[in-house]
Amino acid sequence: SARNGSDSSLDLESMVEPLTLNPWDVILCISGTIISCENAIVVVVIFYSPAFRAPMFLLIGSLATADLLAGLGLILHFAFVYFIPSEAVSLLTVGLLVTSFTASVSSLLTITIDRYLSLYNALTYYSERTVTRTYIMLILTWGASICYGLLPVMGWNCLKEPSACSIVKPLMKNHLIILSVSFFMVFAVMLQLYVQICKLICRHAHQIAIQRHFLASSHYVTTRKGISTLAIILGTFASCWLPFAIYCLLGDESSPALYTYLTLLPATYNSMLNPIIYAFRNQEIQKVLWAVCCGCFSSTMPFRSRSPSDV
Repeated sequence: SARNGSDSSLDLESMVEPLTLNPWDVILCISGTIISCENAIVVVVIFYSPAFRAPMFLLIGSLATADLLAGLGLILHFAFVYFIPSEAVSLLTVGLLVTSFTASVSSLLTITIDRYLSLYNALTYYSERTVTRTYIMLILTWGASICYGLLPVMGWNCLKEPSACSIVKPLMKNHLIILSVSFFMVFAVMLQLYVQICKLICRHAHQIAIQRHFLASSHYVTTRKGISTLAIILGTFASCWLPFAIYCLLGDESSPALYTYLTLLPATYNSMLNPIIYAFRNQEIQKVLWAVCCGCFSSTMPFRSRSPSDV
């Protein structure tokens, strides 16, 4: 929050004097509430249903857990800044936000890798090796995210050196640069993988069309649908996170707070859209949700296992 409008960057550190309620902080808190509710549903459905133990659902569950923590972090940040100001609690809150958003972006990368491998190694995808690989990716994702989040708590913050602050206090400029560069690396890998996925989709659709004697128009429709879905996924991710990542590199502690809010808010929307893109569109999850709504939920409900490329 901005200190009565006088701070030039988003201030996640605590404040001891009374604060004027910042409408941007209210919007972020509302976003956090929506994010938490959406992703809590996904987490409950996936982790409390034995039917969802396939690698792809574990990765979706990891994404939902990260986004759930991000939403809770936004709510806690608002509550602690305005009602329980404390430097120690502030550092814990910003650490939670860094951990959760890093885990969210990393989980999107693991889902992309899993989708690519499910197409590239379709014959060997359903094996123990895939399960082992999934657990390794989850360990690396959360291990790296927790390490990033612990840095401010362990002392890498600008509370004692305001000139070293980034656009998001109390994170240091160097810390935010590392996070931004890491994001661009993740985005580059995802872009390359989705290009390869598009090529595989076109190749598979063409082979199926030949084998089943489909018309060329049917092959075109199938290919276009697959590529359009991937374009929406990657386009949503880029439009949400790129503005904030770029501004993290260009801005500093003297930059206007308005620019920080305008770029950070779309980044939070990514956590709001992830459940819709990766979970609620899945037919198996839809079946369970409808069953819950109808009051006839069964954790052993049978369903057809689908490949990650269908999710």
